[in-house]
Amino acid sequence: MHATTYRYATPAKYVIQKLRLTPRGHDGQHVRRWRIEIDHDCKLSERRDAFGNIVHTFTLMGTIDSLRITVDGDVETEDTAGVVSGAVERLPRPLYLRETNLTRPDAALEDYARRFASRPDRLDLLHELLADLHSRMTFDTTRTDSGTSAAEAFRLGHGVCQDFTHIFIAAARTLGIPARYVSGYFLHEATSATSEAGHAWAEAHVPDLGWVAFDPANGVCANANYVRVAIGLDYLDAAPVRGSQSGGTAEELGVRVDIRDASVQQ
Repeated sequence: MHATTYRYATPAKYVIQKLRLTPRGHDGQHVRRWRIEIDHDCKLSERRDAFGNIVHTFTLMGTIDSLRITVDGDVETEDTAGVVSGAVERLPRPLYLRETNLTRPDAALEDYARRFASRPDRLDLLHELLADLHSRMTFDTTRTDSGTSAAEAFRLGHGVCQDFTHIFIAAARTLGIPARYVSGYFLHEATSATSEAGHAWAEAHVPDLGWVAFDPANGVCANANYVRVAIGLDYLDAAPVRGSQSGGTAEELGVRVDIRDASVQQ
């Protein structure tokens, strides 16, 4: 279950939201049940974006004091050692070499990436980058925000999963390796199933394997504990919820994510 709640100090008059909250299946992921609920009377419109993500949009008009978006579902996953096959691929691989404002490296980040350039095997290179970045950066929810770039986070040495992912992507692209951002969910077996955010990791392309998922915040390749929802060049392409409103000052945002292993509950 993933709930996003907005509360406004003064009511909003118009709200439009774009949701990338619905996972698609691939060889290691089967969506058994998935449902989106909005606590207002509105119409959800569904489409696919350029990356193949399922996108829902809706608009609200009137006096809107609060808004709650809830998704709930069941997804079967299996451990494929990070290899993602059978997924929807709409865009050519070279597109994932493109820089964005959030993934553009500075000189320091480029120098860091080039330390790994001598590794002849791309998979080994990516695993070394994954391990080094995980040990170098400190997970910290207080030093960055959704607008922090890879270069800024790398300079700080602190960040959240989004920052770890942007740095990994920037370093991979510096070395000519196509890489992309993934948003989704992660079941951390050692901690509570409830958190205040979803998760993010990267996929990089490896010859003979295809796309392989690397989670630099946890220092591992994605396994059966991961549910892949949306991809993009950076966070902005794969953000779970993005929108705007007219009025609605002093917006307060709350997010709650509850992930559980159904096989353990049975």
